Amino acid sequence: MGLTSTAVLAVVAAAAVALFAATVRFWPRLARPGARAVSGRIGLLLATQLTLFAAVGLAANNAFLFYGSWADLFGQQQELGVVTDHEDGAEGSEGSRHMTRIATQHPDVPGGRVPSAGGRIDKVVISGRTSGVESPAYVYLPAEYFQAAYAGRTFPAAVVLTGYPGTAENLLKGLRYPQTAHERVKAGKARPMVLVMLRPTVAPPRDTECVDVPKGPRTETFFAKDLPEAVAGSYRVGKKARNWGIIGNSTGGYCALKIGMLHPDRYAASAGLSAYYRAAEDPTTGDLFHGRQELRDRADLMWNLENRPPSGGSFLVTTSREGEGNLRSTMKFIEKVKAPARVSSIVLDSGGHNFTTWRREIPPALEWLSARLSAD
Repeated sequence: MGLTSTAVLAVVAAAAVALFAATVRFWPRLARPGARAVSGRIGLLLATQLTLFAAVGLAANNAFLFYGSWADLFGQQQELGVVTDHEDGAEGSEGSRHMTRIATQHPDVPGGRVPSAGGRIDKVVISGRTSGVESPAYVYLPAEYFQAAYAGRTFPAAVVLTGYPGTAENLLKGLRYPQTAHERVKAGKARPMVLVMLRPTVAPPRDTECVDVPKGPRTETFFAKDLPEAVAGSYRVGKKARNWGIIGNSTGGYCALKIGMLHPDRYAASAGLSAYYRAAEDPTTGDLFHGRQELRDRADLMWNLENRPPSGGSFLVTTSREGEGNLRSTMKFIEKVKAPARVSSIVLDSGGHNFTTWRREIPPALEWLSARLSAD
């Protein structure tokens, strides 16, 4: 029986109830003094508590899909995802004024303390000139950025987004984006890229779903206009759409796909890991659209694919056959993407909505991004 099956949950819940009943039934008999009676009481209490916690944990996992299978739970699913391409039907002064570097650190890679060997990570604050949004971020500069052979050359750049609520530190420590990018380049499977890592929650604790909220945070404008301009004005990265990609997981994946879809003039490639395809509306988001249906439609990727003229750009979506709740909607998204846009996918046999799954998808996703961005 699979980890997420209702049968497993039912069996464990039934065991918890049975043990609780047994505790009530036999407690008077075990209340006598003596080692055997004390051991019996301890055993019943422990067994009841363990099965109860297991039942609650299984119920939570079924609701939120943290783990998709037993192998996923115990870390036995380690093989990387495979990207499948689908055919149709299947540095300037301006930017530097809007970015402030506040710290520098070294990536956790061999030779990481030497920038020309391991690269560098800058902690910055990006101030949106148009949106008025200000957000902290980490900028990973690959080793090649500091090597004489690349002196004066520009690099492609990718925005990397967490889920909600998330922290940008998760992208460094939990999902290991800089380390993975370094390894892919060293293995000859990807070209060096600048990574701009941050969370989509630019107005914490509110989840703005990367939309321009009427009389509120202009998050879409920040990611589509302000961020690329600030980074390109402070680092040697290209300024054209073919130089920029965007990738994220969960809420960050939805944001990445939406920003790429609505702004193909800014981003040539966008990847959504475990993404959903319509803006969430719940207590964490507040009123995003103020009753305006055209804004709600704009935040619905399926609606855009069905009702807007096909745009350019490349999309990568990920899911799993067992453990992810977005399998059906992801297949629908793939079907609806039309030329000149292109769509690729990573479909794992098993994997939940968690870091373990995303760490299997990030290496091929970075390779996919690298192949679709240029440095000029």
